[in-house]
Amino acid sequence: MKIYFLLALTGVLFAGAQGAVHAGDAFPGEKAIVFETMDGKKADAFEGVIQIPENRANPDSRMIPLNYVRFPATGKTPGSPIIYLAGGPGGSGIMTAKYPQFRFPLFMALRQYGDVIALDQRGTGASKAGLTCRSSKRLPQTEVLTDVKVTALYRAAAQECVDRWKDQGIDIYGYTTLESVRDLDALREHFQAQKITLWGISYGSHLALAALKQIPDRIEKVVIASAEGLDQTVKLPVRTDAYFDRLQQAINSQPAAAEAYPDVKAMIRRVHEKLDAQPLAIKIPLKDGGALDFLFQRSHMQGLASGMIADPGRGAPYLLGLYRSLDQGDTDMLVMELKRGYFNDPVISFTAMSFGMDIASGITPARHVLIREQSKTSLLGLMLNFPMPQLDRVVDGLDLGDDFRRAPVSDVPTLLLTGTLDGRTYVEGQREATAGLSNLTQVTVVNGGHNLFMLSPEVTEVIGTFLSGEEVRRTEIIVPLPSFIK
Repeated sequence: MKIYFLLALTGVLFAGAQGAVHAGDAFPGEKAIVFETMDGKKADAFEGVIQIPENRANPDSRMIPLNYVRFPATGKTPGSPIIYLAGGPGGSGIMTAKYPQFRFPLFMALRQYGDVIALDQRGTGASKAGLTCRSSKRLPQTEVLTDVKVTALYRAAAQECVDRWKDQGIDIYGYTTLESVRDLDALREHFQAQKITLWGISYGSHLALAALKQIPDRIEKVVIASAEGLDQTVKLPVRTDAYFDRLQQAINSQPAAAEAYPDVKAMIRRVHEKLDAQPLAIKIPLKDGGALDFLFQRSHMQGLASGMIADPGRGAPYLLGLYRSLDQGDTDMLVMELKRGYFNDPVISFTAMSFGMDIASGITPARHVLIREQSKTSLLGLMLNFPMPQLDRVVDGLDLGDDFRRAPVSDVPTLLLTGTLDGRTYVEGQREATAGLSNLTQVTVVNGGHNLFMLSPEVTEVIGTFLSGEEVRRTEIIVPLPSFIK
Protein backbone atom coordinates (compact mmCIF):
# COMPACT_ATOMS: atom_id res chain seq x y z
CA MET A 1 0.00 0.00 0.00
CA LYS A 2 2.75 2.47 0.92
CA ILE A 3 4.66 2.17 -2.36
CA TYR A 4 1.50 2.24 -4.44
CA PHE A 5 0.13 5.34 -2.74
CA LEU A 6 3.39 7.26 -2.94
CA LEU A 7 3.44 6.52 -6.66
CA ALA A 8 -0.07 7.92 -6.86
CA LEU A 9 1.11 11.05 -5.09
CA THR A 10 4.21 11.66 -7.20
CA GLY A 11 3.27 10.20 -10.55
CA VAL A 12 -0.32 11.28 -11.05
CA LEU A 13 -0.01 14.98 -10.34
CA PHE A 14 -1.20 16.05 -13.73
CA ALA A 15 -4.28 14.95 -15.61
CA GLY A 16 -2.17 14.86 -18.75
CA ALA A 17 -0.73 11.61 -17.45
CA GLN A 18 -4.27 10.19 -17.37
CA GLY A 19 -5.72 11.74 -20.50
CA ALA A 20 -7.93 14.78 -20.78
CA VAL A 21 -11.44 14.85 -19.36
CA HIS A 22 -14.31 14.78 -21.83
CA ALA A 23 -17.52 16.79 -21.99
CA GLY A 24 -19.47 13.53 -22.01
CA ASP A 25 -18.20 12.82 -18.51
CA ALA A 26 -19.71 16.02 -17.11
CA PHE A 27 -22.60 16.42 -14.73
CA PRO A 28 -25.26 19.06 -15.50
CA GLY A 29 -23.89 22.60 -15.29
CA GLU A 30 -20.24 21.52 -15.62
CA LYS A 31 -17.66 22.47 -18.22
CA ALA A 32 -14.26 20.95 -18.86
CA ILE A 33 -11.32 23.15 -17.84
CA VAL A 34 -7.58 23.01 -17.34
CA PHE A 35 -7.12 23.84 -13.69
CA GLU A 36 -3.90 25.72 -12.95
CA THR A 37 -2.32 26.48 -9.59
CA MET A 38 -0.56 29.74 -8.78
CA ASP A 39 2.79 28.02 -9.26
CA GLY A 40 1.93 26.64 -12.70
CA LYS A 41 0.82 23.06 -11.99
CA LYS A 42 -2.05 21.93 -14.18
CA ALA A 43 -4.74 19.29 -14.13
CA ASP A 44 -7.77 18.56 -16.28
CA ALA A 45 -10.96 19.09 -14.31
CA PHE A 46 -14.57 20.15 -14.46
CA GLU A 47 -15.85 23.50 -13.25
CA GLY A 48 -19.43 23.32 -11.98
CA VAL A 49 -22.16 25.21 -10.21
CA ILE A 50 -25.55 24.36 -8.76
CA GLN A 51 -28.22 26.76 -7.58
CA ILE A 52 -29.41 26.44 -3.99
CA PRO A 53 -31.89 28.35 -1.83
CA GLU A 54 -30.20 30.97 0.32
CA ASN A 55 -32.54 30.06 3.19
CA ARG A 56 -34.50 26.82 2.86
CA ALA A 57 -36.77 27.86 5.75
CA ASN A 58 -38.04 30.73 3.61
CA PRO A 59 -40.29 29.58 0.74
CA ASP A 60 -39.56 32.86 -1.07
CA SER A 61 -35.79 32.56 -0.70
CA ARG A 62 -33.63 33.74 -3.56
CA MET A 63 -31.34 31.21 -5.24
CA ILE A 64 -27.57 31.50 -4.86
CA PRO A 65 -24.68 29.69 -6.58
CA LEU A 66 -22.62 26.88 -5.12
CA ASN A 67 -19.42 26.63 -7.17
CA TYR A 68 -16.89 23.83 -7.26
CA VAL A 69 -14.09 22.26 -9.25
CA ARG A 70 -14.22 18.48 -9.70
CA PHE A 71 -11.07 16.46 -10.32
CA PRO A 72 -12.27 13.15 -11.79
CA ALA A 73 -11.28 9.88 -10.15
CA THR A 74 -8.27 8.05 -11.57
CA GLY A 75 -8.61 4.72 -9.76
CA LYS A 76 -10.15 1.63 -11.34
CA THR A 77 -12.79 1.26 -8.64
CA PRO A 78 -13.46 4.76 -7.30
CA GLY A 79 -15.57 5.28 -4.21
CA SER A 80 -17.89 8.10 -3.30
CA PRO A 81 -17.12 11.74 -4.23
CA ILE A 82 -14.61 13.28 -1.80
CA ILE A 83 -15.68 16.82 -0.93
CA TYR A 84 -13.06 19.16 0.50
CA LEU A 85 -14.37 21.45 3.26
CA ALA A 86 -12.20 24.53 3.80
CA GLY A 87 -11.66 26.16 7.16
CA GLY A 88 -12.40 29.65 8.38
CA PRO A 89 -15.34 29.84 8.20
CA GLY A 90 -14.87 31.70 4.95
CA GLY A 91 -12.06 29.80 3.25
CA SER A 92 -12.29 28.86 -0.43
CA GLY A 93 -11.83 25.23 -1.38
CA ILE A 94 -10.98 26.17 -4.96
CA MET A 95 -8.28 28.60 -3.84
CA THR A 96 -6.92 25.99 -1.42
CA ALA A 97 -6.21 23.83 -4.46
CA LYS A 98 -4.64 26.81 -6.28
CA TYR A 99 -2.29 28.15 -3.59
CA PRO A 100 1.39 27.59 -4.46
CA GLN A 101 3.20 24.78 -2.65
CA PHE A 102 0.14 23.95 -0.60
CA ARG A 103 -2.44 21.12 -0.86
CA PHE A 104 -2.71 20.59 -4.62
CA PRO A 105 -0.64 17.35 -4.52
CA LEU A 106 -3.07 15.91 -1.97
CA PHE A 107 -6.08 16.83 -4.12
CA MET A 108 -4.38 14.97 -6.97
CA ALA A 109 -3.39 11.93 -4.92
CA LEU A 110 -6.87 11.41 -3.47
CA ARG A 111 -8.32 11.01 -6.98
CA GLN A 112 -7.21 7.40 -6.64
CA TYR A 113 -10.20 6.89 -4.32
CA GLY A 114 -12.92 8.95 -5.99
CA ASP A 115 -13.77 12.26 -7.62
CA VAL A 116 -12.22 15.04 -5.53
CA ILE A 117 -14.32 18.17 -5.17
CA ALA A 118 -12.80 21.55 -4.32
CA LEU A 119 -15.91 23.24 -2.97
CA ASP A 120 -16.51 26.92 -2.40
CA GLN A 121 -19.07 26.75 0.39
CA ARG A 122 -22.01 29.14 0.27
CA GLY A 123 -20.83 32.71 0.54
CA THR A 124 -17.15 31.95 -0.12
CA GLY A 125 -14.80 32.30 -3.10
CA ALA A 126 -16.61 31.90 -6.40
CA SER A 127 -19.84 31.31 -4.45
CA LYS A 128 -19.62 34.79 -2.93
CA ALA A 129 -21.56 37.72 -4.37
CA GLY A 130 -21.99 41.12 -2.73
CA LEU A 131 -21.79 39.73 0.77
CA THR A 132 -19.21 42.12 2.26
CA CYS A 133 -20.44 45.02 4.38
CA ARG A 134 -18.30 48.00 5.40
CA SER A 135 -20.10 49.67 8.26
CA SER A 136 -19.96 53.30 9.30
CA LYS A 137 -18.28 52.31 12.58
CA ARG A 138 -14.55 52.86 12.95
CA LEU A 139 -12.04 51.73 15.56
CA PRO A 140 -10.07 54.72 16.87
CA GLN A 141 -6.41 54.33 15.91
CA THR A 142 -4.84 56.78 18.35
CA GLU A 143 -7.07 56.32 21.40
CA VAL A 144 -6.89 53.85 24.26
CA LEU A 145 -9.34 51.03 23.59
CA THR A 146 -11.21 49.04 26.20
CA ASP A 147 -12.87 45.67 25.70
CA VAL A 148 -16.21 47.32 26.47
CA LYS A 149 -15.72 50.03 23.83
CA VAL A 150 -14.58 47.59 21.13
CA THR A 151 -17.46 45.19 21.83
CA ALA A 152 -19.99 48.04 21.66
CA LEU A 153 -18.59 49.27 18.33
CA TYR A 154 -18.60 45.77 16.82
CA ARG A 155 -22.14 45.01 17.94
CA ALA A 156 -23.38 48.33 16.56
CA ALA A 157 -21.59 47.64 13.27
CA ALA A 158 -23.12 44.16 13.17
CA GLN A 159 -26.65 45.52 13.56
CA GLU A 160 -25.99 48.05 10.81
CA CYS A 161 -24.71 45.38 8.43
CA VAL A 162 -27.61 43.03 9.13
CA ASP A 163 -30.00 45.87 8.22
CA ARG A 164 -28.01 46.67 5.09
CA TRP A 165 -27.93 43.04 3.97
CA LYS A 166 -31.67 42.86 4.46
CA ASP A 167 -32.16 45.96 2.30
CA GLN A 168 -29.99 44.31 -0.39
CA GLY A 169 -32.11 41.15 -0.34
CA ILE A 170 -29.43 39.07 1.43
CA ASP A 171 -30.86 36.69 4.04
CA ILE A 172 -28.33 36.38 6.84
CA TYR A 173 -30.40 33.54 8.33
CA GLY A 174 -29.26 31.38 5.42
CA TYR A 175 -25.61 31.52 6.46
CA THR A 176 -25.49 28.72 9.02
CA THR A 177 -23.65 25.43 9.24
CA LEU A 178 -26.97 23.56 9.00
CA GLU A 179 -27.69 25.17 5.63
CA SER A 180 -24.20 24.18 4.50
CA VAL A 181 -24.94 20.57 5.52
CA ARG A 182 -28.02 20.68 3.28
CA ASP A 183 -25.81 22.03 0.51
CA LEU A 184 -23.59 18.95 0.85
CA ASP A 185 -26.64 16.74 0.45
CA ALA A 186 -27.67 18.74 -2.62
CA LEU A 187 -24.22 18.14 -4.08
CA ARG A 188 -24.54 14.44 -3.36
CA GLU A 189 -27.75 14.36 -5.39
CA HIS A 190 -26.12 16.43 -8.13
CA PHE A 191 -23.31 13.88 -8.39
CA GLN A 192 -25.89 11.06 -8.44
CA ALA A 193 -24.16 9.41 -5.49
CA GLN A 194 -25.69 7.40 -2.68
CA LYS A 195 -23.06 8.68 -0.29
CA ILE A 196 -20.26 11.26 -0.07
CA THR A 197 -16.90 11.32 1.71
CA LEU A 198 -16.02 14.47 3.60
CA TRP A 199 -12.47 15.80 3.92
CA GLY A 200 -12.08 18.92 6.05
CA ILE A 201 -9.89 20.95 8.33
CA SER A 202 -10.64 23.36 11.20
CA TYR A 203 -14.07 24.91 10.48
CA GLY A 204 -14.34 22.31 7.71
CA SER A 205 -14.27 19.66 10.43
CA HIS A 206 -17.00 21.60 12.29
CA LEU A 207 -19.15 21.31 9.15
CA ALA A 208 -18.29 17.61 8.79
CA LEU A 209 -19.25 16.90 12.41
CA ALA A 210 -22.58 18.69 11.88
CA ALA A 211 -23.15 16.55 8.77
CA LEU A 212 -22.52 13.40 10.84
CA LYS A 213 -25.45 14.45 13.02
CA GLN A 214 -27.79 15.56 10.26
CA ILE A 215 -27.20 13.17 7.32
CA PRO A 216 -25.19 10.20 8.71
CA ASP A 217 -26.74 7.68 6.32
CA ARG A 218 -25.45 9.69 3.36
CA ILE A 219 -21.81 9.85 4.45
CA GLU A 220 -19.41 7.03 3.62
CA LYS A 221 -16.25 8.23 5.36
CA VAL A 222 -14.87 11.36 7.03
CA VAL A 223 -11.29 12.63 7.11
CA ILE A 224 -10.75 15.61 9.43
CA ALA A 225 -7.76 17.44 10.81
CA SER A 226 -7.52 20.02 13.58
CA ALA A 227 -11.07 19.32 14.66
CA GLU A 228 -13.35 22.10 15.87
CA GLY A 229 -16.31 20.73 17.81
CA LEU A 230 -19.85 21.97 17.48
CA ASP A 231 -19.57 23.86 20.79
CA GLN A 232 -16.01 25.04 20.11
CA THR A 233 -16.49 28.09 17.91
CA VAL A 234 -14.96 29.92 20.88
CA LYS A 235 -11.99 28.10 22.41
CA LEU A 236 -11.31 27.94 26.14
CA PRO A 237 -8.64 30.52 27.07
CA VAL A 238 -7.00 28.19 29.59
CA ARG A 239 -6.31 25.78 26.75
CA THR A 240 -4.45 28.51 24.90
CA ASP A 241 -2.29 28.88 28.01
CA ALA A 242 -1.75 25.10 28.06
CA TYR A 243 -0.62 25.32 24.42
CA PHE A 244 2.12 27.76 25.49
CA ASP A 245 3.24 25.17 28.05
CA ARG A 246 3.60 22.59 25.26
CA LEU A 247 5.42 25.16 23.15
CA GLN A 248 7.82 25.79 26.03
CA GLN A 249 8.57 22.07 26.25
CA ALA A 250 9.41 22.07 22.54
CA ILE A 251 11.59 25.17 22.94
CA ASN A 252 13.44 23.53 25.83
CA SER A 253 14.54 20.71 23.50
CA GLN A 254 16.71 23.24 21.60
CA PRO A 255 19.52 24.65 23.79
CA ALA A 256 19.83 27.99 21.97
CA ALA A 257 16.07 28.52 22.00
CA ALA A 258 15.82 27.50 25.64
CA GLU A 259 18.45 30.10 26.50
CA ALA A 260 16.64 32.80 24.52
CA TYR A 261 13.16 31.88 25.82
CA PRO A 262 13.49 30.40 29.33
CA ASP A 263 9.92 31.37 30.28
CA VAL A 264 7.69 32.26 27.34
CA LYS A 265 4.55 32.85 29.39
CA ALA A 266 6.35 35.23 31.75
CA MET A 267 7.76 37.13 28.77
CA ILE A 268 4.30 37.47 27.21
CA ARG A 269 2.82 38.73 30.47
CA ARG A 270 5.60 41.30 30.88
CA VAL A 271 4.98 42.69 27.39
CA HIS A 272 1.23 42.86 27.96
CA GLU A 273 1.70 44.62 31.28
CA LYS A 274 4.00 47.18 29.63
CA LEU A 275 1.45 47.81 26.90
CA ASP A 276 -1.31 48.26 29.48
CA ALA A 277 0.82 50.71 31.43
CA GLN A 278 2.07 52.59 28.36
CA PRO A 279 0.69 51.83 24.89
CA LEU A 280 3.22 52.41 22.09
CA ALA A 281 2.76 55.43 19.82
CA ILE A 282 3.91 54.01 16.48
CA LYS A 283 4.27 55.56 13.04
CA ILE A 284 3.39 52.83 10.55
CA PRO A 285 5.12 53.39 7.17
CA LEU A 286 2.69 53.47 4.23
CA LYS A 287 3.30 52.51 0.62
CA ASP A 288 2.83 56.08 -0.56
CA GLY A 289 5.73 57.24 1.59
CA GLY A 290 3.57 58.64 4.37
CA ALA A 291 3.02 57.27 7.86
CA LEU A 292 0.00 56.29 9.92
CA ASP A 293 -0.13 57.33 13.56
CA PHE A 294 -1.17 54.31 15.61
CA LEU A 295 -1.45 53.56 19.32
CA PHE A 296 -0.39 49.92 19.73
CA GLN A 297 -2.05 48.27 22.75
CA ARG A 298 -2.32 44.93 24.53
CA SER A 299 -5.38 43.85 22.53
CA HIS A 300 -3.49 44.48 19.28
CA MET A 301 -0.60 42.31 20.46
CA GLN A 302 -3.01 39.60 21.56
CA GLY A 303 -4.65 39.73 18.14
CA LEU A 304 -1.31 39.38 16.35
CA ALA A 305 -0.37 36.49 18.62
CA SER A 306 -3.68 34.73 17.94
CA GLY A 307 -2.90 34.77 14.22
CA MET A 308 0.65 33.43 14.64
CA ILE A 309 0.31 30.48 17.01
CA ALA A 310 -1.46 28.07 14.65
CA ASP A 311 1.72 26.36 13.46
CA PRO A 312 5.12 25.97 15.13
CA GLY A 313 7.03 26.29 11.87
CA ARG A 314 5.25 29.27 10.35
CA GLY A 315 4.28 31.91 12.91
CA ALA A 316 5.54 30.77 16.29
CA PRO A 317 9.28 31.51 15.82
CA TYR A 318 8.50 34.98 14.48
CA LEU A 319 6.03 35.65 17.29
CA LEU A 320 8.61 34.66 19.89
CA GLY A 321 11.08 37.06 18.33
CA LEU A 322 8.49 39.83 18.31
CA TYR A 323 7.69 39.39 21.99
CA ARG A 324 11.38 39.21 22.85
CA SER A 325 12.18 42.43 21.00
CA LEU A 326 9.32 44.27 22.74
CA ASP A 327 10.40 42.84 26.07
CA GLN A 328 13.80 44.40 25.43
CA GLY A 329 12.28 47.75 24.45
CA ASP A 330 12.96 47.43 20.70
CA THR A 331 10.04 48.32 18.38
CA ASP A 332 11.79 47.88 15.01
CA MET A 333 10.43 44.35 14.49
CA LEU A 334 6.93 45.50 15.45
CA VAL A 335 7.03 48.36 12.93
CA MET A 336 8.09 45.93 10.20
CA GLU A 337 5.17 43.66 11.10
CA LEU A 338 2.66 46.50 11.17
CA LYS A 339 3.76 47.52 7.66
CA ARG A 340 1.74 44.52 6.49
CA GLY A 341 -1.35 46.65 7.08
CA TYR A 342 -3.17 44.68 9.77
CA PHE A 343 -4.52 47.82 11.40
CA ASN A 344 -4.43 50.34 8.55
CA ASP A 345 -8.17 50.22 7.84
CA PRO A 346 -10.21 51.33 10.87
CA VAL A 347 -13.59 50.54 9.29
CA ILE A 348 -15.40 47.59 10.90
CA SER A 349 -16.37 45.20 8.11
CA PHE A 350 -18.02 41.80 7.90
CA THR A 351 -18.57 39.09 5.29
CA ALA A 352 -21.98 37.50 5.60
CA MET A 353 -20.75 33.90 5.48
CA SER A 354 -18.13 33.99 8.24
CA PHE A 355 -20.27 36.42 10.27
CA GLY A 356 -23.38 34.25 10.06
CA MET A 357 -21.69 30.87 10.52
CA ASP A 358 -19.90 31.85 13.73
CA ILE A 359 -22.90 33.57 15.32
CA ALA A 360 -25.23 30.71 14.32
CA SER A 361 -22.94 27.98 15.70
CA GLY A 362 -22.57 30.21 18.73
CA ILE A 363 -21.76 29.18 22.25
CA THR A 364 -23.72 27.68 25.13
CA PRO A 365 -24.49 30.13 27.96
CA ALA A 366 -22.50 28.08 30.47
CA ARG A 367 -19.45 27.99 28.20
CA HIS A 368 -19.79 31.72 27.59
CA VAL A 369 -19.64 32.41 31.32
CA LEU A 370 -16.63 30.09 31.70
CA ILE A 371 -14.75 31.76 28.84
CA ARG A 372 -15.41 35.24 30.19
CA GLU A 373 -14.04 34.20 33.57
CA GLN A 374 -10.96 32.47 32.14
CA SER A 375 -10.18 35.41 29.86
CA LYS A 376 -9.51 37.68 32.86
CA THR A 377 -6.18 35.97 33.55
CA SER A 378 -5.34 34.09 30.34
CA LEU A 379 -2.54 35.20 28.03
CA LEU A 380 -4.60 36.05 24.96
CA GLY A 381 -7.86 36.91 26.68
CA LEU A 382 -10.82 37.00 24.29
CA MET A 383 -8.79 37.69 21.15
CA LEU A 384 -8.22 34.14 19.85
CA ASN A 385 -11.69 33.92 18.24
CA PHE A 386 -12.46 37.63 17.90
CA PRO A 387 -15.12 38.88 17.19
CA MET A 388 -16.65 35.95 19.05
CA PRO A 389 -17.90 35.76 21.76
CA GLN A 390 -18.28 39.54 21.51
CA LEU A 391 -21.00 39.10 18.85
CA ASP A 392 -22.77 36.21 20.55
CA ARG A 393 -26.54 36.40 19.83
CA VAL A 394 -26.22 39.86 18.26
CA VAL A 395 -28.73 38.73 15.60
CA ASP A 396 -32.04 37.60 17.09
CA GLY A 397 -32.99 34.09 16.02
CA LEU A 398 -29.73 33.26 14.20
CA ASP A 399 -28.23 31.10 16.97
CA LEU A 400 -28.85 27.40 16.19
CA GLY A 401 -29.30 26.42 19.84
CA ASP A 402 -27.71 24.04 22.29
CA ASP A 403 -29.07 20.93 20.55
CA PHE A 404 -26.99 21.82 17.49
CA ARG A 405 -23.92 22.19 19.70
CA ARG A 406 -24.15 18.69 21.21
CA ALA A 407 -21.36 16.48 19.88
CA PRO A 408 -22.34 13.88 17.27
CA VAL A 409 -22.79 10.21 18.06
CA SER A 410 -21.95 8.18 14.97
CA ASP A 411 -20.40 4.95 13.71
CA VAL A 412 -19.39 6.40 10.31
CA PRO A 413 -15.69 5.59 9.75
CA THR A 414 -13.76 8.74 10.65
CA LEU A 415 -10.06 9.58 10.56
CA LEU A 416 -8.86 12.37 12.86
CA LEU A 417 -5.42 13.95 12.52
CA THR A 418 -4.29 15.97 15.55
CA GLY A 419 -1.16 18.10 15.91
CA THR A 420 0.41 18.32 19.35
CA LEU A 421 1.49 21.94 18.73
CA ASP A 422 -1.76 23.16 17.21
CA GLY A 423 -2.32 26.64 18.59
CA ARG A 424 -5.87 27.03 17.25
CA THR A 425 -7.74 23.79 17.93
CA TYR A 426 -6.32 22.10 20.96
CA VAL A 427 -5.61 18.46 21.71
CA GLU A 428 -8.08 18.35 24.61
CA GLY A 429 -10.86 19.98 22.59
CA GLN A 430 -10.39 17.64 19.62
CA ARG A 431 -10.72 14.68 21.94
CA GLU A 432 -14.01 16.07 23.30
CA ALA A 433 -15.34 16.95 19.85
CA THR A 434 -14.99 13.36 18.61
CA ALA A 435 -15.80 11.46 21.83
CA GLY A 436 -19.10 10.18 20.42
CA LEU A 437 -17.57 8.66 17.27
CA SER A 438 -17.42 4.92 17.83
CA ASN A 439 -15.60 4.17 14.57
CA LEU A 440 -12.83 6.73 15.03
CA THR A 441 -9.21 6.31 13.97
CA GLN A 442 -6.99 9.00 15.51
CA VAL A 443 -3.44 9.67 14.41
CA THR A 444 -1.39 12.15 16.43
CA VAL A 445 1.12 14.24 14.51
CA VAL A 446 3.82 14.93 17.08
CA ASN A 447 5.20 18.47 16.67
CA GLY A 448 2.49 19.17 14.09
CA GLY A 449 0.44 22.35 14.16
CA HIS A 450 -2.93 23.37 12.80
CA ASN A 451 -2.14 22.99 9.07
CA LEU A 452 -0.80 19.47 9.05
CA PHE A 453 -2.02 17.86 5.83
CA MET A 454 1.25 18.46 3.96
CA LEU A 455 3.73 18.18 6.83
CA SER A 456 4.90 14.71 5.86
CA PRO A 457 4.32 12.09 3.13
CA GLU A 458 3.29 9.84 6.01
CA VAL A 459 0.19 11.99 6.59
CA THR A 460 -0.80 11.50 2.96
CA GLU A 461 -0.11 7.78 3.25
CA VAL A 462 -2.35 7.45 6.32
CA ILE A 463 -5.22 9.23 4.54
CA GLY A 464 -4.80 6.94 1.54
CA THR A 465 -4.78 3.81 3.71
CA PHE A 466 -7.95 4.96 5.44
CA LEU A 467 -9.80 5.82 2.21
CA SER A 468 -8.82 2.49 0.66
CA GLY A 469 -10.63 0.71 3.48
CA GLU A 470 -7.49 -0.79 4.97
CA GLU A 471 -6.74 -0.65 8.69
CA VAL A 472 -4.60 2.29 9.78
CA ARG A 473 -2.12 0.60 12.08
CA ARG A 474 -0.12 3.59 13.20
CA THR A 475 -1.26 5.98 15.88
CA GLU A 476 1.55 8.51 15.65
CA ILE A 477 3.56 10.41 13.07
CA ILE A 478 6.59 12.40 14.22
CA VAL A 479 7.68 15.45 12.26
CA PRO A 480 10.79 17.50 13.06
CA LEU A 481 10.54 20.67 15.09
CA PRO A 482 11.47 23.94 13.40
CA SER A 483 14.22 26.08 14.82
CA PHE A 484 12.64 28.54 17.23
CA ILE A 485 15.52 30.97 16.74
CA LYS A 486 15.01 33.04 13.60
